[in-house]
Amino acid sequence: MKTNKKLLVAATTFVFATSLTLTSSAFAGQSVLPSKDQLGIVGTQADLQPVTNFCGTKPIKVALADGFGGNSWRKITRAAFENEAKKCKNITKIIYTDANNDSAKAISDMNSLIAQRVNVIVTFVDSGPALLPTIKKATAAGIAVVPYVAGPGGTSGVDYADQVGEDIVTYGTNLANWTIKAMGGKGNLLMLGGTAGNGYSQGVYNGVVAAVKAHPGVTLLNADGFEATNWEPGMTQQVVAGDITKYGQIDGIVSDYGGGSVGGIRAFIAANKPVPVWSANDSNEFACDWYKYHRTQSTFQIATESSRNWISAAALHRGLAAYNHIKNMEPSTFNLQIIEDSTDPKMMPKCDKTLPPDAILSAGLSAAQLHKLFGK
Repeated sequence: MKTNKKLLVAATTFVFATSLTLTSSAFAGQSVLPSKDQLGIVGTQADLQPVTNFCGTKPIKVALADGFGGNSWRKITRAAFENEAKKCKNITKIIYTDANNDSAKAISDMNSLIAQRVNVIVTFVDSGPALLPTIKKATAAGIAVVPYVAGPGGTSGVDYADQVGEDIVTYGTNLANWTIKAMGGKGNLLMLGGTAGNGYSQGVYNGVVAAVKAHPGVTLLNADGFEATNWEPGMTQQVVAGDITKYGQIDGIVSDYGGGSVGGIRAFIAANKPVPVWSANDSNEFACDWYKYHRTQSTFQIATESSRNWISAAALHRGLAAYNHIKNMEPSTFNLQIIEDSTDPKMMPKCDKTLPPDAILSAGLSAAQLHKLFGK
């Protein structure tokens, strides 16, 4: 039997090329996946190290791929990311993309970053599991991808380097428990979330549901899911105005965005209804509104946890460490606690009238940076 040398050479070349491609792809994926002992660490913001510990020395391009950039929280979180990235002298390019709450654009943005050979991508995955295949593609290309706050599903250390955020169910439970206590353990409770279907608000909602189950005197008005407000004050005002008409009596509100909550407060004032007990994450205007209205609104008490805009910086740390093969034992899950409580003289809300209303005092940015960000 004669051997066709041309076919043999072609077949050998194909096998070698395929093997090389698979090996390179697999190595690229592994090269940006931290060891298991670096995953699942729980801690607090105080456990974060200087970013310079993870910068490395080789030139690096980093990106923040935002699923939605249309509110003050996102702008501040972007600023926190960019401010942290500028501390690494070897970061040659900082890229930002905004998918405008469009899953197709989020996928397109991620593919564009892959094509640009970005080395580290941190991302708020508003699109949920729809973005996971593209994130896995980026990981296979040797890019360290770190979702923060809202994730795509999948597995940290396998499909992407890691996911960074707070325990959102515990966050929702903590705020709901405070709200229910301030309500006197009974009454009607409402939960306000962000964009429809987003995983972050759903997690917070699940925590609220758990708290309500432990308090039979409390009725969760939106028992079929959180109220979608797009995390925008204007839309929040419209949604809450509709809720006031629909439900009549609202005794407490848990919101996953203090900056949007100010719109809800306006809805109660406009309807000449008592402003209820309200918990959220911190916002300068939210705190200032309490000082503005609480003397005439006896039911209006507030509590907040950190808006944790610094989480994008923590995600950058994880991505840089993974890309540079530097061990990082910082937390990937942060425990948040109540930082403002209008019922506790030692934890009174912080309102700084010299800063823009949209400022977030726990963001980790200076007053000068916040003024510059908002042009005020």
